[in-house]
Amino acid sequence: MSADQPGHLSAEHRIVEGIHVVALRGEIDQDVQDQLTSALRGGAAPERIVADLSEVTFMDSSGISVFILTHQRVSDAGGWVHIAGAQKPVLRVLHLVGLDTFIACLPTVEQAMAH
Repeated sequence: MSADQPGHLSAEHRIVEGIHVVALRGEIDQDVQDQLTSALRGGAAPERIVADLSEVTFMDSSGISVFILTHQRVSDAGGWVHIAGAQKPVLRVLHLVGLDTFIACLPTVEQAMAH
């Protein structure tokens, strides 16, 4: 699958002030669950991860599961994961399942990094 095909998930990584920023693009569902898990692997402990979801158009329960497991993994090691820029449909899912009660969901990458 190429990055231009609908439903494909792509991830771009950068490190900003020691924070692993992962810009995700596409749809997050069961087909890309392993890819999402790999994309959210940081590096040095404690891991500080900002997942930029501004280009994610859909996320189902498999994406929620990956974020929960990532949160547990990095929190246990003294790190954190924040979500930035989620579009309204994705943000609604995050809110409905209560993910936003323990993972900060902020409008921008800059706000997520500073939180």
